[in-house]
Amino acid sequence: MKVTFFHRLLDLLAPRTCTVCGRRLAPTEQVLCATCNMHLPRTGFQLTPLDNPMARLFWGIIPVERVAALYFFEPHSQAVNIVYDMKYHDHPEIGRIMGRMMAQEFSEAGFFDGIDLIVPVPLARKRQRQRGYNQSMELARGISSVTGLPVNKHAVRRTRFEKSQTQMGRWERQENVGSVFEAQDIDALRGRHVLLVDDVITTGATTTACAREILKAEGITLSLLSLAFTRKI
Repeated sequence: MKVTFFHRLLDLLAPRTCTVCGRRLAPTEQVLCATCNMHLPRTGFQLTPLDNPMARLFWGIIPVERVAALYFFEPHSQAVNIVYDMKYHDHPEIGRIMGRMMAQEFSEAGFFDGIDLIVPVPLARKRQRQRGYNQSMELARGISSVTGLPVNKHAVRRTRFEKSQTQMGRWERQENVGSVFEAQDIDALRGRHVLLVDDVITTGATTTACAREILKAEGITLSLLSLAFTRKI
């Protein structure tokens, strides 16, 4: 990031803080301070995208090529603030910045090689109106800005507003989202290697339901990427 006089002046007038620890950010830092960035519980899944704990959630359920997440989502750690601020505190820019961070780190491992298209997991219209944005779309935009891959936000739509899944078990989540997605731009997906992007994957229920609609297109290769992965459920 190039730091201009304007950026320095803005930081002086309206100091930015680390979303994890709350400390003031340096002009060259974004979202995370250097210390929190260094201690972010990264998964390293991009190094073993065919076989890792997140990939195993989908084995025998949907065919996936590569699966990875940037960091482990641990409910009682400060790192959850990244997701909470992005989703619930009106900070879509966190999604774009974290998307860029993922893309820069994962590109070194060749994670995006051969991928043609990014599809963000959609929100229901009601939820998007309430929030004002789709956090998965913001992540996709950040990834696209680094990789140059196009984003298709119309490939799948969410047909209804389902109950919150925070307190649900794996099978309850599967039932809750089993029929909430609908493919609507199949022609744009045929024969493509699609990267489906989500914010947090816990049981994989939502991602699986969305992926099944994408897989209705012929000749699809599917990879999955999320900002965070819940280590234990």
